[in-house]
Amino acid sequence: MSLSISRQMARFALELQYDDLPGDVIREVKRYLYDSVGCAFGGFHTKDVQTIAKIYRHMEGLPEATVMVSGEQLPAVHATFINSLAIRALDYNDIYWREDPAHPSDLIPIALNVGEMTGATVREVIVAIVLAYEFEQRMCEFAVPGLRERKWHHATITQFVSPIIAGRLMQLTEDQLVNAIGISGSHSHTIGAPTAGKLTMMKNTVDPMAVQAGVFAALMARENFTGTEAIFEGKEGLMDVYGPDWDESKLIGGLGESFKILTCSMKAFPTEALTHTHITATLQAVIENDLYPEDIEEVRVTTLARAVDILFDPYKYAPESRETADHSLPYCIARAIIDRQITPQSFDDDKLSDPLLKTLIHKIKGEASAEFEAMFPEKQPSRVVIRTTKGEQYEVYLEYPKGDPREPMTDADLDNKFQALTAPHLSESGQQRIKETIYDCEHLAGIGQLMNVLVADR
Repeated sequence: MSLSISRQMARFALELQYDDLPGDVIREVKRYLYDSVGCAFGGFHTKDVQTIAKIYRHMEGLPEATVMVSGEQLPAVHATFINSLAIRALDYNDIYWREDPAHPSDLIPIALNVGEMTGATVREVIVAIVLAYEFEQRMCEFAVPGLRERKWHHATITQFVSPIIAGRLMQLTEDQLVNAIGISGSHSHTIGAPTAGKLTMMKNTVDPMAVQAGVFAALMARENFTGTEAIFEGKEGLMDVYGPDWDESKLIGGLGESFKILTCSMKAFPTEALTHTHITATLQAVIENDLYPEDIEEVRVTTLARAVDILFDPYKYAPESRETADHSLPYCIARAIIDRQITPQSFDDDKLSDPLLKTLIHKIKGEASAEFEAMFPEKQPSRVVIRTTKGEQYEVYLEYPKGDPREPMTDADLDNKFQALTAPHLSESGQQRIKETIYDCEHLAGIGQLMNVLVADR
């Protein structure tokens, strides 16, 4: 009898060793960790993160793990949720999009906080982060078409990956890790509504909730709580319930031959992933041709059908919250024209209520292209055509956003992003200390030494 899918995943996760990892993979882990810590500092004081932190402060519990920025000590299952939400809150962390989208760095707090709880070495934590990227990205390719196209949210993917990361660091047996996958996979399925229409705080929260659920599932499995082994391929399992067309080779084929983290992307803007090429194209046209809001007659954006569906619905022309605005391509394009940049501050309340924006946003039009759809996801094409009040026309065509592995964020780009996100909370010496500690982390005695520096110094 062939091994179940979950058992094959569990076996690989338990057998992978630090010495199996190429140097470029280890370096990418550090780069994504550095990027994610910056995102956590930027997102920590948002209302949604502070609301969750308030709940857990009241609950208290064992001081097992560190909350980044504040340095508070909470149970690992709670700290993981807060840290994951902080990384996610500004929609500025990494992105991988094939059949499905995902943000693998949402899972990094499991490696950090469960690593603290278990006294793991930093090298073990690095392996756990590699596994997070490996299986999260493979899950993005598993369903054809993706779960997002079937009206489900990508947090549905995360619930199957999160227990693997936690279970590896808890040193579960193979049977226990299979149980953990089955426990977590039996719930936390997330409908697409959090990212449709008028968006709320749940847009950024559903994936961290699936992250947390995996930690709890691993805790249950450690106590020999049992879960469904055939959670993927069994009767009424994932593949049965969500419909036909799955590519098992994309999930479990060739494990260890190469590593998916090398194909993930970083974000140059704190916005929904499909906006990025269009924002870059707009900024190029505006800056190169010295255009201003009063010059604009119309901006026509040619994009994917799914981008039109997600980013141009009626709510996106009158955003009332950060969550809706950073998923609104009309808003992002209008803001880019006005400010000549997109930063986390582009979604502050005064920016949302800007009268100039309210005039300009309705000049931004989106159109779907069958040609572009056929190019996705290998390319993320954008054509932006700006027509001015004087009858002039400027066009920019791009195929990759900044941060794509083919147009990567440089180390200098990462430093600029990190410094901008952390400046309110860290001195220059504090910023440098975190960077140096992350890039030399494999030589630390334990993960606790790293977590001790991931706190504000002002």
